[in-house]
Amino acid sequence: MRVCVIGCGAVGSLFAAHLAHAGEAEIWAYDVWKEHVEAIRKDGLKLSGAADFTARLNATSDPAELPHCDYGILATKAIHTRSAMSQTAHIFDENSAVCSVQNGVGNEEIIAEKVRYVIRGTTFPAGHPIGPGHIGFDIKGDTWIGPFEPTNTPMEKVAELAWLITRSGMNTIALKDARGAQWTKLIFNAATNPVGALTSLHHGAATRFEPTNQLFHDLIAEGEAVAKKLGIELHGDPRELVQKGARAPGKHKASMLQDVLAKRRTEVDFMNGAIVEWGQKIGVPTPLNHAVWQLIKGLEHSWKDPE
Repeated sequence: MRVCVIGCGAVGSLFAAHLAHAGEAEIWAYDVWKEHVEAIRKDGLKLSGAADFTARLNATSDPAELPHCDYGILATKAIHTRSAMSQTAHIFDENSAVCSVQNGVGNEEIIAEKVRYVIRGTTFPAGHPIGPGHIGFDIKGDTWIGPFEPTNTPMEKVAELAWLITRSGMNTIALKDARGAQWTKLIFNAATNPVGALTSLHHGAATRFEPTNQLFHDLIAEGEAVAKKLGIELHGDPRELVQKGARAPGKHKASMLQDVLAKRRTEVDFMNGAIVEWGQKIGVPTPLNHAVWQLIKGLEHSWKDPE
C-alpha cells in the first residue's frame, strides 16, 4: 500500500513521520517547502516533544516525482486545498481515496472535484515547525474520519485507512458519519484561533484570562446553534477541548496566531466565515463570528500597506 501525505507542515509531518516509522506502508510526502523536503531526504523527518524519533520516508517538492498512491492525506492549509489537489490529482485513480485532516469545513467539496472517493476527517494533534526536517509535537489527540457523503466512499476504505494510521501510533476512529467530529473541531477552532490571533495570547493564557475565556464560550455558543439547526450532533463539548488545550504542557500558539505572526493569509474563511455562511443559509444569527471574521480580514488587509 502507498500513501501520500500532501502538505507536510506541522500536522502533515506528524502523520507522515508516524506512518513511515511504523513501516506498514510506503509513505511519500509532498510539500512546496523545499528546505523542509531536502532536509527530510537527507536526514529524515524528526519529531520531538510528545514523541521523539526520526523517520525515513520519500519526500519531494516536484509533483511529477510522485507515484500512484492508494490513499492521500491532505494536510495543507484550507486556503491551499485547490492548488494542492490540482498539483497531485494525477497520482490517484478511480480506486484511490483522499482524506482531509484540515481545519474548517468546505475542503472535501474541493477535493471531490479531482478524485472519486473523499474521506471527511478531523484531527486534534498539534505541532509547530522547529526548522527544516524538524517538527515539534505539541499536543497529542485523536483523529476521526468518515465517508464524505456525496462521494459514496466505501466504509471499507475508511476503516482501512483508520487502521493504518492507528497502527502507526496516532489513534484514529472510523465513523459512518464524521460531521459531528468535524463540527466539534470547527467550533473549537473558530473560538480559539481568532482570539489568539487578535490578542497574541497563547491558548493557555487566553483560557485563564476571563475576558477572552468568556469570548471563547460566546463564540462556541453561536457555532453550536448553527450545528443544532443543521441537525449535526456534536462529538463532545468544544468547551472541554478548550480546557484540554489549556492543560497541555508548553505555550501552544494557535495556528492562526502563527500565521498572523508570519503575516500569512489565515484560514478564517473556512472557520468563522463558514459558520457565518451556514448561519445565513439556515437563519441562525452569528454576530460574534462575523465580527472576528471581519477583524481578521482587516488584519490581513493591513499587511498590504493600504493607502
